[in-house]
Amino acid sequence: MPTWAGVAYVCFIIDAFSRMIVGWRVAGHMRTDMVLDAVDMARWQRGTRIDGLRCHSDAGSQFTSVRYGEALAELGAVPSIGTVGDSFDNALAETVNGLYKTELIRGPAQRGRPWRTVDDVELATLAWVHWHNTTRLHSHCRDVPPTEFEAAFYAAQQADPLGVGNQ
Repeated sequence: MPTWAGVAYVCFIIDAFSRMIVGWRVAGHMRTDMVLDAVDMARWQRGTRIDGLRCHSDAGSQFTSVRYGEALAELGAVPSIGTVGDSFDNALAETVNGLYKTELIRGPAQRGRPWRTVDDVELATLAWVHWHNTTRLHSHCRDVPPTEFEAAFYAAQQADPLGVGNQ
C-alpha cells in the first residue's frame, strides 16, 4: 500500500484452524527477509518444531527462495505453493488481506488519505492483529475470536484427553 514515504508491504502467517494471525511483518520491501521475520514470529508463538505443518503461499520469489525453504525445514514444515489463478488455495489469505485492507488500511480513520510512513502502517497493523485475534468475531470459529476458539478447543482436549467422549 502506498505511503508518503514509500510503499508498505505486509506478510501474514495465518493458522487455518483458528484463523489466528500467528506471525506478521510490515516492511518497505518485499524480500525474503520480510517473510522470514513473519515465520520467526510464528515460530515464537507456536514453538520451535511444528512437524507436519504445511505453509501455503503464492509463488512469489520470497516464498520460493532457498532460505525460506530452509526456515520451514527447521520448523518441520513443508511449503505448499499455489498456482497462478488458483483462488481456492489462496482463499484464506485473500480473505484476511481483504479484511485488513477494508478494516484498517482503507478504513474510516483514513478517510481516503494515504498513510504517512511504513512505520505508521506497522504500528497500526500491530493493533489490528491484536484486535483480529482477540476481539473480532469469525464465523469459521463459531462467531468467537480466534483466541477463544483455540482456548475452547484445548480445554476440550484436556477434559477428554483420549478424544473418546461424546461431543
